Amino acid sequence: MIFVVLGTQKFQCNRLLKQVDELIESGEIDEPTFAQVGHSDYRPKYYKYIDFLDKASFDEKVKECSLLITHGGVGTIIAGINYRKPVIVFPRLKKYSEHVDDHQMEIARAFSKKGYVLMCCEEDNLGELIKNSRTFKFGIYVSQREKTVRVIGDYITQIKL
Repeated sequence: MIFVVLGTQKFQCNRLLKQVDELIESGEIDEPTFAQVGHSDYRPKYYKYIDFLDKASFDEKVKECSLLITHGGVGTIIAGINYRKPVIVFPRLKKYSEHVDDHQMEIARAFSKKGYVLMCCEEDNLGELIKNSRTFKFGIYVSQREKTVRVIGDYITQIKL
């Protein structure tokens, strides 16, 4: 199952939902597809969707999917990577009123440069990226959270002295 995620912020991303519909209609996507459409007002014709999922249902969908296609939200990207799922990031763009700026391009580019995700820019063919995701060797993400917390804690301890 392909899981399409558009997050919870109050912005639409109809562009992605329409492209997925077109790929299903043309037969380029031939597996079940499910989307969390968020605040988008486009309603998919060829796949199931819901506006929002609770955390447990969301995690279950990520666990069971064969491919995660997501907006550039860091939380969703990390969820896919942590479950070792192929991830395609489709950044929201300001010019389509999908966000207030283009920071999701920067996020997608950073994860893509490290090989953790595939990035779908406007000029890219989503259908081709989906095919490529089946054989692409995704990098293994190693969280630096504990190290960062330790460094900050050490710094704070030094300041108090």
